[in-house]
Amino acid sequence: MSNKDDITIYDIARIMDISSATVSRALNNNPAISAETRKKIHETAKKLGYRHNSFAGNLRKQKSNTIGVIIHELVSSFTTSVLGGIEKVTTEAGYDLIIAHSSEKMSKEIKNANNLFHKRVDGVIASLAFDTNDLSHFEPFNSKNIPLIFFDRVEENSENTKVIIDNYKCGYLAIQHLINQGSKRIAIVTGTQQRNVYNKRFQGYRDALFDNGMELKDDYIIINELSEASGVEAANIVRNLKPMPDAAFVTNDLTAVFFIKELKKHGIRIPEDIAVVGFNNDAISKIVEPELTTVEYSGFLIGEIAATQLISHLQGKTDVKQLSTIIINSELIIRESSLKSGKR
Repeated sequence: MSNKDDITIYDIARIMDISSATVSRALNNNPAISAETRKKIHETAKKLGYRHNSFAGNLRKQKSNTIGVIIHELVSSFTTSVLGGIEKVTTEAGYDLIIAHSSEKMSKEIKNANNLFHKRVDGVIASLAFDTNDLSHFEPFNSKNIPLIFFDRVEENSENTKVIIDNYKCGYLAIQHLINQGSKRIAIVTGTQQRNVYNKRFQGYRDALFDNGMELKDDYIIINELSEASGVEAANIVRNLKPMPDAAFVTNDLTAVFFIKELKKHGIRIPEDIAVVGFNNDAISKIVEPELTTVEYSGFLIGEIAATQLISHLQGKTDVKQLSTIIINSELIIRESSLKSGKR
């Protein structure tokens, strides 16, 4: 007989002196096998430590009951909440998850996509890395009609379903709020313009300035990797500008917090000298002093919607290729870091 970890239906059949076909039907609860026989077979299988080989069964059905998820990083509360929303929906539908993260690098994202493809996942939910500049590594999924949904970091011209927020509107509202507080020299610290989220937030910044008759100054535009170090670096750039900006829109909360901390080290007051608005409403935004004005949107809801669309497609209820873009709600959460006038 095989080792305990490798018990097969043939081992059970031999011990019980019945056919392997009977064992297989019983373990799959086929009513053609009597309830009494099924019970005996299940008891014997449990005693021997038999494990059902769902992988082999799923291969025969051309289905793995597995969803692949590619995320760009693991450290933010936003990403954690997205995964929570995805997991809730997929678990209820009987699917397992394989989670891969690109560490903000296209090269790793390509490896993740290839790995998930060869693991025969039934569908993929993905958010693009910082430097991803084409989607050719996702083509194998499209060519095999494996549903693919992007969230948050997306390529807006792709035909796949996308779940996003209105980043342009968020950027515009953040700047309008700063202007309403009396700010006249507003800097922006943001990410690569090839990523939709940062490009749209920048466009909102630019247009809000234009609509209020304010000049767009190249010196006030800082594009970096939006890391902790980037926040420190941006703060030192801003405090040395002449004249120094009296407000800053930092399009990532973690970066905004380190931006504020560095400015305070040099005796610059927030918001009296520089008002600051962040983005994402990460938990850290409530810990910094003063608390950070930021844009809130539900990562959990984004995950839920993306997973629901994917599962619905797999169940034959919808076709994700017939959908385009799903936009969820977002709002500006006003806290002390931007309140120059004291008015919300």
